[in-house]
Amino acid sequence: METTQPEAQIPIELHSQKPDSWKRFALDILETILLAVVLYVGINAVSARVRVEGTSMNPTLQNNEYVFVNRLAYLIGEPQRGDIIVFSLPLDEKQDLIKRVIGLPGETISIQNNEVLVNGVKLEEPYIAQPPVYSGEWTIGRDELFVLGDNRNASKDSHQWGVLPIKNVIGKAVLIYWPPSEWKFINHIEEAFSP
Repeated sequence: METTQPEAQIPIELHSQKPDSWKRFALDILETILLAVVLYVGINAVSARVRVEGTSMNPTLQNNEYVFVNRLAYLIGEPQRGDIIVFSLPLDEKQDLIKRVIGLPGETISIQNNEVLVNGVKLEEPYIAQPPVYSGEWTIGRDELFVLGDNRNASKDSHQWGVLPIKNVIGKAVLIYWPPSEWKFINHIEEAFSP
C-alpha cells in the first residue's frame, strides 16, 4: 500500500506581509515625529533657554552661559525683589535682556551716594560687582518693575531707559545649564534692608 504525504502548503500571505510592515514602519515614524513636535511646542510654552551675552550680570551670571527660564513663574505668582528675569526691552521688543528686579509696583527707587534706596531704605546687595556711580530717582507704576544688572556700572538697564512694563517679562531665570561645569540653580537672594 502506497502512502502519500500531504503536499506542503505555501502560505498565501507570504508576499502581503511586506507592504504591511512598511506601513507600520511609516506609521511609527509619523507618530515619533508628531510626539517630538508636541513635546517641543509644550516645552517652549512653559520654558525658554537663553544665552547670557556680555558682562552686565557679573558676578552672578557670566558671558556665554546658558540659562533655563520658567515662563509660568508669574502666571502663578508676582515678581519679587531679587528675582533674575528675562524680558523684552521696552525700546526694542525684538531684543531680550536678563536683569535683576530691584523695584516693585508703587515703590520709589533712589540711587545716590553709591547706594540703592527703596522707599528711602538702603538695599543690601551682596551680589553686585561694585556700587553704582550714577544717581537718579524713579517712581514705579502699578504694572511696572525697576531692573538693574548686577554689574551696575556696565549695564544698560532701568537707570538708563526707565521702568519695565510687567507685560514685557518673559519669565524667571532658574538654572544655569551650560557650560556643565557651571551647572547650578540660580540663587534669587531675598534682600535684607539695613536697619
